[in-house]
Amino acid sequence: MDPPEKAQKRRNAAEPPAAQDGGYAWFILVSCFFVFGLTFGVIKSFGVFYVEIQQYFETTAAGTSWTTSITVATIHIAAPVASALSARFSHRSVVIMGGLICSAAVVFGAFARNLTELYITVGFLNGFGYALTWTPAVTMLGMYFEKKRPVVNALASAGECILTFSLTPLFQLLIDSFSWRGALLILGGLQLNLCVCGMLLRPLRTLRDGTYINMGKEEQEILPIEDLDETKLSFQIESELNILELSAQETVKDCVEDPDQTSSLTKTSTSNQKRTKLRTTIQYYVDYTLITNGRFMVYSMFGVFAALGFFAPSLFLVPYARSKGIKEYQAAALLSISAVLDLFGRVFFGWVANLRLVETVQQLTATVILLGTVLLLCPLASTFSELVAFSAAHGLVYGATVAIHITVLPEVVGVERLGSALGFFMLIRSSGGLLGPPIAGKL
Repeated sequence: MDPPEKAQKRRNAAEPPAAQDGGYAWFILVSCFFVFGLTFGVIKSFGVFYVEIQQYFETTAAGTSWTTSITVATIHIAAPVASALSARFSHRSVVIMGGLICSAAVVFGAFARNLTELYITVGFLNGFGYALTWTPAVTMLGMYFEKKRPVVNALASAGECILTFSLTPLFQLLIDSFSWRGALLILGGLQLNLCVCGMLLRPLRTLRDGTYINMGKEEQEILPIEDLDETKLSFQIESELNILELSAQETVKDCVEDPDQTSSLTKTSTSNQKRTKLRTTIQYYVDYTLITNGRFMVYSMFGVFAALGFFAPSLFLVPYARSKGIKEYQAAALLSISAVLDLFGRVFFGWVANLRLVETVQQLTATVILLGTVLLLCPLASTFSELVAFSAAHGLVYGATVAIHITVLPEVVGVERLGSALGFFMLIRSSGGLLGPPIAGKL
């Protein structure tokens, strides 16, 4: 009778590898769709809380905006941590833990007695939970899809638009019915659905280099990707250590007549082996060599400037409309209008990118220029009809930009380094996400 470990491995071998661009990959897309909606969709809808929180704590618009700024900055800063935890444990467990943290943070935020407590709960803790959910989910999506990656990223990010469209009037209704504290309690329960999204993230099973891993003389079995990653790490460490050992042995043979020198070389070899093992282990979880990649760093600087203006329009559109005399539900409707055009822009321009008519980077450059032009026209809008036109134009061009800006990342660094690259990209971009809303609030 086979031992339990061997029986489990045979059960794993009986499961077929997940096919990229199809099969279970569509469930990964569904999971990522709702992760986008319950993270960045909630952030974009949070503007309806601003007026109530500002009046309750008797603060300024800039002071209130720090809540979302801290959330966005924490998402970016904690992204490398989420990537490392996903490599150490699994994407599924990290997303589930992130969902629990998000829910608890928002519930605690409902009992905040001052803005500082709101910054800590709804800002920092909620942002940390978002990082643990969004980063692994997007990484898994990139692993499951290759040929359809541009359009699939667009469809996944469409969850942000659809939930923004749905949550904005819902939040306003909840605030009117239960106050902003009651609305936060309900939001905390809603965010528990992130745990369900995490449960859908089944680890991808695959073959390494198209070969089987031999487990015995009479059988060949396929291991889960976590075991394959550990095998790859051990092989990499062993190969580097072997090189060091061979080099040390050759040097010792040359100096065998000098015992003191031989002892010194042996200690040096042992120290080098420890450093090599530590460096390889760290690089497995966090690929710090990306900072030497010129293309990646240039793209990361684009992320910094983009993040300065990505979130400010959606956060301040409702307060800006209210300052122009627009009624509450009309002001909230502006975000819904923007979300509808945002959805169309993501799906349509994601499909265009999938056709490969032009380079994805060139398409991204064009949409960013259009987005900046639309934002420059915002101060000219003062009536409801003019704000509707601005919201529609901004939503369309913003969706076109967001649909492809993450798709460019695997093309820059390769899909095998996507996890670490996404974490470092978000970390570098964090300064823009932190400073953007407060600067907009001051202006």
